[in-house]
Amino acid sequence: MMTCDTITRQRLAAAALASVATIALTVASAVPATAQPRAVSATQPPVDDGLPMPGFDVEPGRTALVITDPQNDFLSPDGVTWGVVGESITANRTVENIENLFLAADRHGMPIFISPHYYFEHDHRWQFEGTLETLMHGIGMFDRPHALTLEGFAGSGADWLERYKPIIENGRTVVTSPHKVYGPDSNDLVLQLRKAGISKVILGGMSSNLCTESHMRALIEAGFEVMVVTDATAGAITEHYDGYAASLVNFRMIASKVDNTASTLRAIAAAYE
Repeated sequence: MMTCDTITRQRLAAAALASVATIALTVASAVPATAQPRAVSATQPPVDDGLPMPGFDVEPGRTALVITDPQNDFLSPDGVTWGVVGESITANRTVENIENLFLAADRHGMPIFISPHYYFEHDHRWQFEGTLETLMHGIGMFDRPHALTLEGFAGSGADWLERYKPIIENGRTVVTSPHKVYGPDSNDLVLQLRKAGISKVILGGMSSNLCTESHMRALIEAGFEVMVVTDATAGAITEHYDGYAASLVNFRMIASKVDNTASTLRAIAAAYE
């Protein structure tokens, strides 16, 4: 024989199930009938992939463009890493997309920050290294004699890609001190952003699962809101590993938003209208 308490619990359970069903129908009706679930890719944002969509609004005065390692050793066919990153860069049109972000940000007065990667002669005396630190030091990646000279810098692997120089060297773009491994923990990027009143970051650059992802993680831990532009970065692809594919998963699971360059350019333009 059912008691009043039992009947009450059953009614509450039925009401809860009805509420869940109503929410599910509401969500389903908000998604276009033609939309198919889709994971994030280089050129497409995710659709109904089972994860939350926090979103990211471009706010003039609070939002900056941050680009990691826009340097020859990554982005030029003559760079020392082109053999492993060239496929991903070419497929994503990374070089062109970074340039378009630079141009849009500069045109609208959005602050631009560059977090470069340099190795000086004393860095080659480190007593231990991680896997790709060993590789980078071995191939002379981003090498410069020391911090107090630009001797041999122009046109070197550590130099900016030539097409980016008009923006990077315009006197307005902030070039931080170099990061030494992958993230901004060893440079002054966070300080420069804070001093400029920035709390939101649009992030791109190289290399996706290394410096770009490490910057995303560190900036989020430091309290910044971050979106990643998925085709304004690229990663190393080897016989056994796909660094770019690995980064897409983490971009999606950690950043507030992931989207392509075209959508990001539209968002920037709309914010400054």
